[in-house]
Formats: sequence, C-alpha cells, structure tokens
Amino acid sequence: MRRALDLAAEAAAAGEVPVGAVVTVGDRVLAESRNAMREGNDPTAHAEIVAIRSAAAKLGTSRLDECILWVTLEPCAMCAAAVSVARMKALRFGAEDPKGGGVVHGPRIFTQPTCHHRPDVLGGIGEAEAAALLTTFFAERR
Repeated sequence: MRRALDLAAEAAAAGEVPVGAVVTVGDRVLAESRNAMREGNDPTAHAEIVAIRSAAAKLGTSRLDECILWVTLEPCAMCAAAVSVARMKALRFGAEDPKGGGVVHGPRIFTQPTCHHRPDVLGGIGEAEAAALLTTFFAERR
C-alpha cells in the first residue's frame, strides 16, 4: 500500500484525483499506476483500470487469478467490475468512498447475484493517509 499511496501523491501533484494502484503477484509488484484521466483525456483511466490492463499485458492473459490489487480508495463500480472480470484473487483498499464507491457503498458490485467472481476484500489499509490526500486535494480546489 505504501507504493500506492506514493502514486496517489504523484497523481495529486499532476492535478489528478489522488488515487494510486498496485497489482502484486506473490511478493512481486507486477504493475502500478495512478489516476490519469485528465492528462490522457480518458474517463476510464482510473488507477485501477490502468494497473489491471498493464498486469494483464505483462502476464499475457485476461485472468489475474493469483493477483492482488492494492488501491488507495474504494473502487468505483467500473473498477470493481473490472476486478471481478479479471478474476483477481483479492482487493485491498485504503479509504472508503461513500459517494462513488462500488464495493462497500453504492452498487456493492461483489454482492450482486450477477457477479460471477468475488475477490477477498479488505479495506482500511492506509486509510488515514489516503483520506488526507483526498481531503487536501479537494480543499485546495474549492
């Protein structure tokens, strides 16, 4: 989670919402990313999506069943669905997102009967630092 938090800080410095994501397999970092929606003019360039795409490309498969996604903010519905479709082993996240989250808030993707794969989920890892990055980022823009 430390690397994901550092990536979130990099995103904030670049004017992006501070979210960072890292995909690991075993003890190895396979892929990492930060939000890049503004700089790439891509509304799908959430940190999680970019990291999942990179991990899949490196492994040469769409199935990431031995991988863990570490992300600083509770994934939105789009990103949670991508975790499920990629059949990721586990999801670890920092701060909850009551407004835009899709795991413990909002649509709760993994609890839906149409969800075919449910990763092991654990939130609250690095939560205080992740929340502080977000609070500072948005306070500076208001």
